[in-house]
Amino acid sequence: MRRYQLGNSGEGVREIQERLSALGHGCDRDRPGEFGEATLAAVKAFQRTRSLPATGVVGQESWRALYEAGYRLGDRLLFLRRPMLRGDDVAELQSRLDALGFDTGKPDGIFGPQTERGLRDFQFNRGLAIDGISGPEVITELRLVARGEMRAGRVTLREREWLRSRPSTLVGARIYFDPACRTQEEASVSWEAATAASIALQQGGGTPILSRGVDSTFPERVRARRANRMGADLIVSFQLSGQPKGVISYFATSQSHSVAGKLIASCLAKAMDLEVVGQATAILKDTRSPAVVIAVPDLGATTGEAAVLGLKLFFETPIS
Repeated sequence: MRRYQLGNSGEGVREIQERLSALGHGCDRDRPGEFGEATLAAVKAFQRTRSLPATGVVGQESWRALYEAGYRLGDRLLFLRRPMLRGDDVAELQSRLDALGFDTGKPDGIFGPQTERGLRDFQFNRGLAIDGISGPEVITELRLVARGEMRAGRVTLREREWLRSRPSTLVGARIYFDPACRTQEEASVSWEAATAASIALQQGGGTPILSRGVDSTFPERVRARRANRMGADLIVSFQLSGQPKGVISYFATSQSHSVAGKLIASCLAKAMDLEVVGQATAILKDTRSPAVVIAVPDLGATTGEAAVLGLKLFFETPIS
């Protein structure tokens, strides 16, 4: 899709402004359809609330987030279909069911087969029609039971158990290294980082898995799906940052966060002297295993080697 940024104009900009305004991020100081400073500030504010990099540019990720943010639980019927329904309403349904002990997987805002199974289990448990459709009856029942029964969700409990049972060394660890490829420059330097990390991991007794080949440039969501198919223990993505200070990010939204991802990010941050932030980009949101993204301006082989030192620290860190 087209990218929208400061100085652009047209109907696409107008729709972005309307969606931002509906979410409380006003662009009134700019003329309708004109991407000015007010729209830029509104886009950045929205991106921060969605745990996205605050670039001020509306690309595919930010546009999808704008679309998904327009739905609240109860605005529409939710059910399994192709293409799958996406939105904040789906994420809220997942979080509510998960907190009640019904396994819907990661609260990623995508109504997939696992979400349908969790919903059907809830309907069976509460004596409702078992049709896999979230409508007024399901929402009313969720609100009735929520106050007394909310607890740590199934995803959180599963991650905590994985943390407790993980080995204390890198030996045998299956790590999925993802060299990002949004630009030709990033594809080149991220490949250096990922291959250096792969060599270091092999030397430590682990098994590296690369998300792409040296000459291939698959979209981030495709690489995330490949990670799910490969069944890696965890995922480390390397990205080239345009900011002077690098960061390590893990999955986090207003609804939930990855307990394991946060711990992995913290261990890598100690080894690499980087800040830890919560975000919800595709490689973090669409993957089942714990995932982190290392985004630095000086990406290269030394980044990959340092990342493996951080992973070694993670596996050696005891969990109380």
